[in-house]
Amino acid sequence: MMFDAIERRGTDAIKWDDTFRRFGRKDLLPLWVADMDIAAPQVIQDALAKRAEHPVYGYTFFSPAFYEAIVWWYKHHFDWAIEPEWIVPDHGVVVAINTAIAAYTDEGDGVLIQTPIYPPFMSSVADNNRRMLENRLVYEAGRYTIDWDDFEAKVRDAKLFLLCSPHNPTTRAWSDEELTRMATICRTHDVIIVADEIHSDVVHAHGHTSIGHLPEAEAITLTLHAPSKTFNIAGLNTSYTIIPNPALREAYRTRYQQVGLPHGNPFGIVGLEAAYSPEGAAWLEALMGHLRENIAFVQAYLRTNIPQIVPVETEATFLIWLDCQALGLDDDGLESLFFDQAGIALNKGISFGEAGSGFMRLNIGTSRSLLEQALVQLRDAVRERER
Repeated sequence: MMFDAIERRGTDAIKWDDTFRRFGRKDLLPLWVADMDIAAPQVIQDALAKRAEHPVYGYTFFSPAFYEAIVWWYKHHFDWAIEPEWIVPDHGVVVAINTAIAAYTDEGDGVLIQTPIYPPFMSSVADNNRRMLENRLVYEAGRYTIDWDDFEAKVRDAKLFLLCSPHNPTTRAWSDEELTRMATICRTHDVIIVADEIHSDVVHAHGHTSIGHLPEAEAITLTLHAPSKTFNIAGLNTSYTIIPNPALREAYRTRYQQVGLPHGNPFGIVGLEAAYSPEGAAWLEALMGHLRENIAFVQAYLRTNIPQIVPVETEATFLIWLDCQALGLDDDGLESLFFDQAGIALNKGISFGEAGSGFMRLNIGTSRSLLEQALVQLRDAVRERER
């Protein structure tokens, strides 16, 4: 199965067509926002085309097939037998994060996050006038771990813990032991866990365990997921939240209803049902091979040609977190090197919080040729700077 990059210019793609507004240049190679340049699987394309043949695209409800597809996927992919009534359809994981914050906390309450972190975690806390409690991850010997003493101290002052699992941007795929310890601490202190698991289908290091599947966490956890990253259908704006606890589920539904989004996107519903199928699973297995080859290529290229930039081991996702500290540049200098001199657009590490200073995030969900072009440009820029 081939995974060539698709030409996306002229499709109003944020990654490609919005680079001028965001970066000030139209000629940058975009390897930033976390969607792929790879076509969605044929099974999704066919399902969307068939739905489009019907000329009415009106209000659409979430049919039993929608819930059945999610149940099948969780049993097949994660060995977790979830119940259909646990599933609450959503319009996006970030929407769900904001809904949960509003449903379970009041203004001024503490919300715990682990930095460096996906920027909407921070903005969602700030936008809802909650207090951000930062459990900064520990970076040692090229790997991130949890500062457990700080974690427990911060949990004592929190109402909610926003967990990113697998973690974005560090790509940590948390172990069962780590997840159990986090869950136990949160349960002890009556803290609700909101787990963003949108990258959980793409784990390289070992199988993914949903924290909500653990007995220590089931009653206190919301699991947020979507096929958007995995199958490259983020524009269909369809996600879901798994909430086993009836009381938490009712509180979440009540808050979500206040937003006024009662219906689904007909194409998002059809897309999810097609993705969460045996054909979708087979496509994902092939995709994983392509992503792992790209990760290995980037690691080898940097090691040989730009040893000053060290890729953190990618345990999950189609992202690589680049340790650029050996270049000796501040964050403005890093931005200038990558954007102005190398001509490539990456996510700035500092945008993931102060803990991301000195890093950059690279998206490898594209073609090998585009990755190679970007790395050659980066190599030349680094060499030119060091002359």
